[in-house]
Amino acid sequence: MTQQPSHYRGRFAPSPTGPLHAGSLVAALASWLDARAHGGQWLVRLEDVDTPRTVPGAAAPHPATAGRLGLEPDEPVTWQSTRSALYQQALDQLIAASLAYPCACSRKEVEAAIAQAGGQRARHTELVYPGTCRQGLAPGRKADHTPCAWRLRTNVHMKNGPLALVESTHTAINSIAYNTIIWHDLRLGAQQQDVTAEVGDFVLKRADGCFTYQLAVVVDDGAQGITQVVRGVDLADNTARQILLQRALGLPTPQYLHTPLVLGVNGEKLSKQNGAQALDTASPATALAALQQAARVLGLPDATQATIPDALTGWVPAWRANTLDSYRATAARMERAT
Repeated sequence: MTQQPSHYRGRFAPSPTGPLHAGSLVAALASWLDARAHGGQWLVRLEDVDTPRTVPGAAAPHPATAGRLGLEPDEPVTWQSTRSALYQQALDQLIAASLAYPCACSRKEVEAAIAQAGGQRARHTELVYPGTCRQGLAPGRKADHTPCAWRLRTNVHMKNGPLALVESTHTAINSIAYNTIIWHDLRLGAQQQDVTAEVGDFVLKRADGCFTYQLAVVVDDGAQGITQVVRGVDLADNTARQILLQRALGLPTPQYLHTPLVLGVNGEKLSKQNGAQALDTASPATALAALQQAARVLGLPDATQATIPDALTGWVPAWRANTLDSYRATAARMERAT
């Protein structure tokens, strides 16, 4: 199931809930530049595993849009909706190891259990699952008769696993201290999260049969041999869960770099809910202008070249210069830790 990495492999993995916009282009450009700056491969994966949220037809134009922006993947585009067998295989592995269990709790029941324990949910935070079904389903509920989700048992200590290293400067500092994941982001620096206390046993497969983002992304990164994950900072909070899941499945951990976000007029992440417009790639000029805007968000200089290929080529050394210090600092920390 896992492709062992021998060199840099990065990816851009948008969710097709709408057309590509300025925010998604920042992540696409950053991941493409990082791959090119290190002589690696760049893949595109469409994360359409959440079928109820996927807008019909929205994903189809994504590869063509990226192509008009000069961002061509090195392998055929993959679709999560065609990879359910891999996700079920991973879930079966976790169940066999007693690391996943069925849960029949509804959202209201989880909220009620938290409230009964005196807990509160802050705005924009997730419900911390209290472990209601961890020791088994409630009387009268059976997994073969009741629609159940499957959750990862996070209160089990998992030893550290391998890192998806490609060279000494691509070093991920991360460890598991009991249930606290400690890891290093190349832009954000040292990070940590107690998954059990701050998230709880998170869902791997929903009661409606859909596999979750957390399981699918970990399985796909492992299967595709991804060594470097470059994505928006809004996804940074998922990293600890994904590292824990990588450990549970015996998969290598990539290096992570989370990029700045493009914000909407309301100060929140740009999305179709707050006015994100589809990228205008109707002409080379408008496509280059969109790339220029994304480059500015990433702190890159304005392109002086008149064509997209030349502009991209010019940004590669600028990206390398901007990130080299971060890579070296991470490698130095790793050496001190060992």
